[in-house]
Amino acid sequence: MKFSELGLNDELLKAIKRSGFEEATPIQEQTIPLALAGKDVIGQAQTGTGKTAAFGLPILQSIDKKEKAIQAIIIEPTRELAIQTQEELFRLGRDEHAHVQVVYGGADIGRQIRSLKHHVPSILVGTPGRLLDHLKRGTIDLDKVKTVVLDEADEMLDMGFIQDIESILKYAKNRKQTLLFSATMPKPILRIGEKFMNHPEIVQIKAKELTADLIDQYFVRAKESEKFDIMCRLIDVQGPDLALVFGRTKRRVDELTRGLQARGYNAAGIHGDLSQARRMAVLKRFREGKLDILVATDVAARGLDISGVTHVYNYDIPQDPDSYVHRIGRTGRAGQNGISVTFVTPNEIGYMRTIEQLTKKKMSPLRPPTDAQAFRGQLKQAEAEIEDLMNGDLGKYTQEASELLDNYSALDLVAAFLKNLSKDSTDVKVKITPEKPLPYKGDGRHHRGGRGKGRNNRGRGNDNYRHRNNTHNYRRNGNRGKRGRGNGHEFIIKNKKD
Repeated sequence: MKFSELGLNDELLKAIKRSGFEEATPIQEQTIPLALAGKDVIGQAQTGTGKTAAFGLPILQSIDKKEKAIQAIIIEPTRELAIQTQEELFRLGRDEHAHVQVVYGGADIGRQIRSLKHHVPSILVGTPGRLLDHLKRGTIDLDKVKTVVLDEADEMLDMGFIQDIESILKYAKNRKQTLLFSATMPKPILRIGEKFMNHPEIVQIKAKELTADLIDQYFVRAKESEKFDIMCRLIDVQGPDLALVFGRTKRRVDELTRGLQARGYNAAGIHGDLSQARRMAVLKRFREGKLDILVATDVAARGLDISGVTHVYNYDIPQDPDSYVHRIGRTGRAGQNGISVTFVTPNEIGYMRTIEQLTKKKMSPLRPPTDAQAFRGQLKQAEAEIEDLMNGDLGKYTQEASELLDNYSALDLVAAFLKNLSKDSTDVKVKITPEKPLPYKGDGRHHRGGRGKGRNNRGRGNDNYRHRNNTHNYRRNGNRGKRGRGNGHEFIIKNKKD
């Protein structure tokens, strides 16, 4: 369906055309008319399906330019996603002259306060913690807010932001509309809809669009000590245009990044310990194609909308099946095929089956390439670079080339050139610190834990019990947990800043 059929005004249609959009995506097609009609909406859609425009366009159309007050707030789980949303709304609302501002943690709150006082935005985008800080300080007023958007709601649930969100919604007590978007719909998210929304319309993308039909999903069974070398050989053979590598921890991301760089790959990493400026600079290089490989933690990569990602490598299997869906959703976008490869240690095979049940698609086993196959892949990529170099005026180099041929054979010169262009660095030893694999077993009910007496180890089931609060996520491990007895798994702290 064309955007002109959705009830949008001429200014917004011009902005859409300028942005290069032609037809509405399914989430846009179904959500925009409902939002324009003022209805509450729960939308199930993955990142990259165009949901920013799905909620942003109706908000921009409803803004009263004469009203000098915040009229809409959009709550995002991470700084990166908040900034991306603000930038896209700014582009789409340029003809509407809508002022959009973003606030997030890790930035100077004093500067944000001064900016808010100088020019009150019509639309405010922010992360939950920083929005709540401003509300408690009295530096923002939500009394005239008409629309509230909760984006990536399941991620905010995982990060422990639900109580913050509920507090923010209480401040926006005069709102007329609430829009909620999430890639998955766990029960706590649905309870938010029941508690804070008024007879919401549910827009759900068809299952086939959520199970990544355009993504070829593979797994490689490997010991922890083998994974890095196998991944490098796969990269050589597959030759990805843009690749994402996911590690479970910040330390893992740093080690993988250093290892890939040592092997000659054009790689960089992002995680929560990097400064905001550094993270944005790395992402900018990746978007522009100046980086071939981006290594990231789940949270740091959440909400990234980067086109052209051809491969996703799950160096560490994710901690829950929903994260797997988010990870592989970074490829296979805009009708293009993508490839995901997940490295699985022998005792993680059972958990991998749980992931397959969620995605409704089996992963195919992938045989690791041999060193000889990887070397041929390196040479193939080097030959492609030589073909690119041959396009152009080479006349001014012929004299020097002739002199070189007097001293070296053409065969030796070409061989040296291939050696320089290829990544034949298998002799470079890289050590990745082993991490204890997730020992998931049982029938896939991985959110419950064995019977126990500890405060954070209640419930029945074969695997672990997950307890969430504002900042932590506990998983019990061993026959005697830190508080009480039970048979969960490991103890993990997921910090909001990651």
